[in-house]
Amino acid sequence: MCGRFSIAEFKRIEERFYIETPDLKPNYNVAPSQDVPVILNNGSNQLAMFRWGLIPFWAKDPSVGNKMKNARAETIDEKPSFKHILQRKRCLVVADGFYEWKKEGSTKRPYRITLKNQGLFGFAGLWDTWKSPTGDIVNPCSIITTAPNDLMVPIHNRMPVILPREVEHVWLDQSIGENGFLKSLLVSYPAELMEAYEVSRFVDSPKNTGPECFGSGGI
Repeated sequence: MCGRFSIAEFKRIEERFYIETPDLKPNYNVAPSQDVPVILNNGSNQLAMFRWGLIPFWAKDPSVGNKMKNARAETIDEKPSFKHILQRKRCLVVADGFYEWKKEGSTKRPYRITLKNQGLFGFAGLWDTWKSPTGDIVNPCSIITTAPNDLMVPIHNRMPVILPREVEHVWLDQSIGENGFLKSLLVSYPAELMEAYEVSRFVDSPKNTGPECFGSGGI
């Protein structure tokens, strides 16, 4: 799964993805239900901020999004909430790292996982449009997960799909809609290009969103 991630430097997004970026504050501990930076497959050259946690268009209550922060790659074309948007509402969720908690007995130790080059990357994501009973429009999204690579196996049994740079434009290409091909892109990122380190329990609380979240080890 992917329950938290970070995006510390929005200015780097312009250089990495060649898109316009609004003036936004860094978030070192992004949590579900918060706004997250996404790049859409609609031909725009701008960054959008969508709510993390998919709310299907047919849902009556937005709280359903709390349970739909992730979509499993293996069944993404089968689940009613995702299969209708797989072909036409794909996106990249921009990040510079993510967190996972390793269970050891009755405790859980948080780890931060990044690329070895410390670069930005895009999670494979899906988005939709939801209209509340009062007429408010919300654009929610989910991050797709897959089986863990060798780096992640000791930490957790799932990991988010990080798309290689050369595949990002393929995922965003609206002319591509074959489910089998799209699912073939949703694989674990090469373990040798990633690294993980234990961070402070400070990251446990989603209220903590500052750089202290990157601090290593201990309590």
